[in-house]
Amino acid sequence: MIELQGISVSQGDFQLESLSLTVPSGGEAVLMGGNGAGKTTVLEVICGLRKPSSGSVRLGGKDVTTSPPGSRGIGYVPQDRSLFPNLNVFENLAFALRVRGAERSVTRNRVNELAEQLGLTPLLSRDVRSLSGGESQRVAIGRALVFEPSVLLLDEPTSALDENTRRQTTELLINLKSQLKMTTLHVTHRRDEAAQLADRIYELRRGDLHLIADSSEEESVAEET
Repeated sequence: MIELQGISVSQGDFQLESLSLTVPSGGEAVLMGGNGAGKTTVLEVICGLRKPSSGSVRLGGKDVTTSPPGSRGIGYVPQDRSLFPNLNVFENLAFALRVRGAERSVTRNRVNELAEQLGLTPLLSRDVRSLSGGESQRVAIGRALVFEPSVLLLDEPTSALDENTRRQTTELLINLKSQLKMTTLHVTHRRDEAAQLADRIYELRRGDLHLIADSSEEESVAEET
């Protein structure tokens, strides 16, 4: 579960005040809003890359507000993907395991397993600078998933893709959601994408956060009746 309680962030003229958000365990929420609304800032607060001036961040019931980013168990796919250009596809996928001191055999087996799942096996020896946009995005997603995080954060994962590649990437995310049951917060400006993926949809408007759809509650009511 992801829980933000009373989060405030200010930088110059930009300000978010008393923002609260919940993503149930194993659920997927989408965060929408216009350019400059603060969507990426919210992800950075959850990751520990930006410190809030007030409020708390809880993951799986544990307060991580002051915990360093590497200890939070979060897989993060930034909007620009940020692949390491000096590493090939295999090495990018393996990076999170290697910095955690995983054995070579464990790393190799996990990377090969994930590459098969993401359709990256033929690309493992490729220079990432030679990849298409869709291929690069799959590598970025794989790098975030390789250490089996408890939480996945996605920042505009289809924003720079052509229509066909965007559709393929959305289908991949739908499949991953079904297979992994991972707690996910997904930033997008596309309502069709949000409707396909999200159990909950939040929208940032002028610094305020609004819950605009919640199918998880509808499903729980249906189960009770």
